[in-house]
Amino acid sequence: MTAGVDLGQPQAQAIRSDEDVVRVRQLVRTVSVAVKLSLVDQTKVVTAASELARNTLVYGGGGSVEVAIVDNGRRRGVRIVFADSGPGIADLDLALTDGYTTGGGLGLGLSGARRLVDEFDIQTAAGEGTRITVTKWAR
Repeated sequence: MTAGVDLGQPQAQAIRSDEDVVRVRQLVRTVSVAVKLSLVDQTKVVTAASELARNTLVYGGGGSVEVAIVDNGRRRGVRIVFADSGPGIADLDLALTDGYTTGGGLGLGLSGARRLVDEFDIQTAAGEGTRITVTKWAR
């Protein structure tokens, strides 16, 4: 358990530096353990969160994340919402294509993150920023 983390409440974290990306990873790991995700599912959601936090920092100019425990009556999970006020994603279909990158990387950020979680929702508009919500459910 991470000191100072009240898992009964959604946890907010600013994303303004590389250190904040590390904090997001740690927070998502703590919440994933609390909802009893398997080690494989913990790794998947932490990896997705790391990619999305990095995108928030690099492409969105920084932003925030909120991590919460969710319960749908049958099982518990982790819901993570990333938000930025950056330029938005001009061509979402292209951005979600495997191999597409604007940053010289592998191009697995958005499409890879989408494959690692159970639910993936993205809202974006040019000049209005991006909001990505992902959920990983305990099996």
